[in-house]
Amino acid sequence: MLELSTPIQYVKGVGPFRGKILKKAGIQTAEDALYRFPYRYEDREHFKKISDVKAGEEVTILGTILDCHLQTTRRKGFTIFQMLVDDGTAALKALWFNQPYLNEVFRAGQRVLLHGTVKLSYQKSFTLQLENPEYEISDENETPSIHMGRIVPIYSRITGLSVKLYRKILYHLVGELTEHIPEIIPQQISKRLGLIPKWRALKEVHFPPAKTSIDELNRFRSLAHKHLIFEEFFLLQAGLALRKRRYSPKDKGITFSINNHIREVLKKTLPFHLTPAQRKVLKEIVEDMKSPQAMNRLLQGDVGSGKTIVALLAILIAIENGYQAALMAPTEILAEQHYATIRSLLSHSSYRIALLSRGVKKEEREQIRKDIKEGKVNLVVGTHAIIQEGVYFYKLGLVVIDEQHRFGVMQRSRLIRKGEFPNVLIMTATPIPRSLALTFYGDLDISVIDQLPPGRKPITTVYKSEKSRKEVYNFIKKKISQGGQIYLVYPVVEPSEKLELKAAREMAARLKKEVFPDFKVALIHGRMKSGEKEEVMRAFTAGETDILVATTVIEEGVDVPTATVMVIEHADRFGLSQLHQLRGRIGRGDTKSYCILMADSPITPEARQRLQAIKQSSDGFYIAEKDLELRGPGEFFGTRQTGMPDLRVGNLVRDHHLLERARKEAFSYFNYLERTGRLAADPLIRFVQNNWEKRFGLKLVG
Repeated sequence: MLELSTPIQYVKGVGPFRGKILKKAGIQTAEDALYRFPYRYEDREHFKKISDVKAGEEVTILGTILDCHLQTTRRKGFTIFQMLVDDGTAALKALWFNQPYLNEVFRAGQRVLLHGTVKLSYQKSFTLQLENPEYEISDENETPSIHMGRIVPIYSRITGLSVKLYRKILYHLVGELTEHIPEIIPQQISKRLGLIPKWRALKEVHFPPAKTSIDELNRFRSLAHKHLIFEEFFLLQAGLALRKRRYSPKDKGITFSINNHIREVLKKTLPFHLTPAQRKVLKEIVEDMKSPQAMNRLLQGDVGSGKTIVALLAILIAIENGYQAALMAPTEILAEQHYATIRSLLSHSSYRIALLSRGVKKEEREQIRKDIKEGKVNLVVGTHAIIQEGVYFYKLGLVVIDEQHRFGVMQRSRLIRKGEFPNVLIMTATPIPRSLALTFYGDLDISVIDQLPPGRKPITTVYKSEKSRKEVYNFIKKKISQGGQIYLVYPVVEPSEKLELKAAREMAARLKKEVFPDFKVALIHGRMKSGEKEEVMRAFTAGETDILVATTVIEEGVDVPTATVMVIEHADRFGLSQLHQLRGRIGRGDTKSYCILMADSPITPEARQRLQAIKQSSDGFYIAEKDLELRGPGEFFGTRQTGMPDLRVGNLVRDHHLLERARKEAFSYFNYLERTGRLAADPLIRFVQNNWEKRFGLKLVG
């Protein structure tokens, strides 16, 4: 009988040699293979006739290669592999760009399956063609029940193993599946949601029954997909529920009191009236702080929405209750900005505020640590220095963490452990779609400031091509002469032979010497040492620099009110949320600001969509949803971050409705187990404790 834990080499059709290939691709066991799902399905009973194809259609065709050859172009190193395929009704051209190895794969007379979107070619004459289609060489002697005459699963390629061979291995594997495969979802939930048994879901997701809707399969909406997607999300949310309990157990925490004296303190501190959105969020935070359960809340708000003032009011509540507070930021520049802002707002008070970062001299740092331990410091603002060994709090009651996605769960945990279940408030200026927030920050309650303070001038965003460069440079000169400062952002630090992109270091030298010799030009990028970066930013913040040439190192936390123009070179190379974050560095003062997106033709349709979206809207949450839709969850934050789960089948955009349902069911089941005292003995909880970290690549620490 098949065990899910069976090593992959012992599965029928694998053996030691193929086992090594599969292990290299991360497939160690039968379970790993079963959970590597098809990403698409083809109806290989009914192919599209070439004579019937239309531009814009996604099609699968089966035909014979009439001719194929590799073509070089005038562009250095750029090749096109061309193929002409005939299915008896007509012929269609297929092209692959920069894939010269295909010359060794195909030959005239072969039968091939091609899948892709039909495009209209404008060269010489209007013709239809496939560009970079997926392909499979058809062998009519193969077992028809696996590769032809049915709905066929399409898997992503594994180096050294053909898709057909992998499909054959899976066919044997699912044939051995029985009803003994253990269920993970509790029976009462499965029954309520009408889920099919797990063993059947695994069989049918790989080799669907004959009458299954091909449309439902390709939209991941079949009964098999529903079970497996829900199971994945349910497990994920069960782990997040467990992690939340460890961060803020119901029977432990600090109950803060809010009296008239504290209300007066808060009123005196405010330099302006809060917006309705700020008031709503503050109310949620105050309710948490009054509760005996430790607060564990995410505060989301677009750039400039006023998160810091709300966090400061929470800090004052903690201090007035006799507790210390800590505010941790990811960079020294941002920590110093928070320190300066808070000191200014509290200048009338007797509170002791300390800055703890690497930039603080050793003797002063030692004294600050001593004062924190003795309770003489009310609020510590700092960087990672706060969580280092040797920093001990007298009575830590509130932890505020800014730009959490720059920290890992372990770092958050280390700061929390410096107190006895302190309240935790996490801030981020990166607007996050709800589906991502429920996973990336799934163990937190969520508050959103979705309103900007009145009087903020909208930023004008325009798109300019290379032809307008002189006009853009003249505009920059004019704005500097009016007292403004400029950001010029480039996608790379150094030039590359592979990518024809302007690079920050090279352009900084050229701009300084040839284009803006009368202005002060500085360079900042991620490869510089921290001290160097901070010095460059301090000079720019102080107005000693007119133009800052930068990479995306400036996308978070820099507040320079006199910076009124941002030029983003090769804007088509940046993600949508990244463009929004960069744009958020300007428009922070009273002067009208401009964001200029430089991108030369031709740009991809996806890049055009991004540039159109950023021009149309300044709403960070709309932009975040659009970015998630265009780029997918894995790259939402620019790079993979600690805190993003590894999902095998669920998609946070496509399956958001199942994610919401899974969260509701998991948290409800968790609460039921707590109420009935069955938490420790429940098999689901044991499964989560033993498998969750490895399964999702997350930390379950508390």
